[in-house]
Amino acid sequence: MSTTTSAPPPGTQDPPPAKAATRPARAAPRPGWRRALRRDWQLYSLAVLPLLFFLVFRYLPMVGNVIAFRRFQPGGSMFGEQWVGLRYVRMFLSDPTFWQVFRNTLWLGGLTLVFCFPIPIVLALLLNEVRRHSLKRFVQSVSYLPHFLSIVIVAGITLQMLASDGPVNHALGWLGHEPIRFIQEPEWFRTVYVGSEIWQTAGWGTILYLAALTTIDEDLYEAARIDGAGRLRQIWHVTLPGIRPTMITLLILNVGTFMAVGFEKVLLLYNPLTYPTADVISTYVYRAGVESNSFSYAAAIGLFEAVIGLFLITSANLLSRRTVGTSLW
Repeated sequence: MSTTTSAPPPGTQDPPPAKAATRPARAAPRPGWRRALRRDWQLYSLAVLPLLFFLVFRYLPMVGNVIAFRRFQPGGSMFGEQWVGLRYVRMFLSDPTFWQVFRNTLWLGGLTLVFCFPIPIVLALLLNEVRRHSLKRFVQSVSYLPHFLSIVIVAGITLQMLASDGPVNHALGWLGHEPIRFIQEPEWFRTVYVGSEIWQTAGWGTILYLAALTTIDEDLYEAARIDGAGRLRQIWHVTLPGIRPTMITLLILNVGTFMAVGFEKVLLLYNPLTYPTADVISTYVYRAGVESNSFSYAAAIGLFEAVIGLFLITSANLLSRRTVGTSLW
């Protein structure tokens, strides 16, 4: 007996075959650090010398801070002879000379931050508006040049210009004014220091802001012009917001070095007559440690300055991240 299969009725189609369940594709595993090192070892090798520099000259010397809590004698153990606890900390906290030096550091650091930070921004904005390339290049070259001079040369030029028989006093004499002893009078030191700092650093700081200005989209300026914004409003609403990350980053770095007022320049410009306003923590540490051989006392003051600097840069970074959303870390 034979069996026959009935054909499907006309107008119907066979059901499509069931598709096999597909698994979601896995993300490609990240290459390990060993594989990345073998692949890009030429690039990583470029970081060897900078890392060695920071290791030898920045991190290893931190071990010497232990002598701030130990009695150190030249010729003895490198890490001091015996523990003395916070003796040297109490010594400089009860020293009136230290507090005078501390106030001088705050004054010079504050004046440097107030005047030296915004001037490169203003100069960059002005140069950005110059349309004559020859004039722009000339101003840039003249303003950048002092940065490439050593601090010794800058201090020497400053001392010669402001000497009792220097060009500045000669000009004052032509105007009928008595000569001013800029270098010997304490009340003039802060003006001299901040002025020389502006002259030396303003042009170089402008480079960073000019580079940041090139990243601003030109369409934003076009949209501002269509809305009727003039040059000042374009600067306020387009240019300044465009370079704000760079401004915040440099401000945080400047706040971090607030207490580390330029040691070399102060040392070259000041003299015993200007100590009341010129002596800062770094020069005081130099005299206490190198000239007076009080290394433990100087190390305690230096550690105190470093702790304040760490607190300032951490606070500035946290404040910047919470207010404007830009920070170093």
